[in-house]
Amino acid sequence: MVVMGRIVSAQGLLGWVKVQTFTEHLDALIDYHTWQLGNDKHPWREFKVLECKPHTKVLVARLEGITDRTAAEKCKGLLIAVPRSSLPKAGTDEYYWSDLIGLTVVNLEGEGLGTVDSLLDMGANDVLCVRNDEGEILIPFLSHVVQQVSLEEKLIRVDWQADY
Repeated sequence: MVVMGRIVSAQGLLGWVKVQTFTEHLDALIDYHTWQLGNDKHPWREFKVLECKPHTKVLVARLEGITDRTAAEKCKGLLIAVPRSSLPKAGTDEYYWSDLIGLTVVNLEGEGLGTVDSLLDMGANDVLCVRNDEGEILIPFLSHVVQQVSLEEKLIRVDWQADY
């Protein structure tokens, strides 16, 4: 399974949920008719997607069995995943955003900068949102900054300083 997003809140009174996607394009999850929902505290369960559409910078979705706001609020924080086999193969030096979430970021001096929490599409380039104990560091995902991505080591090496 590949984590593609997170439910961030309920939307309205009829059981809709707001979804923050971890995808390059906001509407990438719309094509999947079933989602797996879960996290380290809740077992993964399959849900049929009844409706899904873009709403400003998030998606809103109605899932089978989630029929009111109370049920939707219980989904807050759950991750959304789809089978990896359903995704097209990434090209050389291309990465699914979801594969970058959770990777440790270190600079060329070996200083730990934090963990990738999310990514932003800024038009000209993507930006890594790296979370640490002091807050968040924004690092442009550019070839002269991102020196290495190792999915096997769960590590990103960057030419970046913590105080930038």
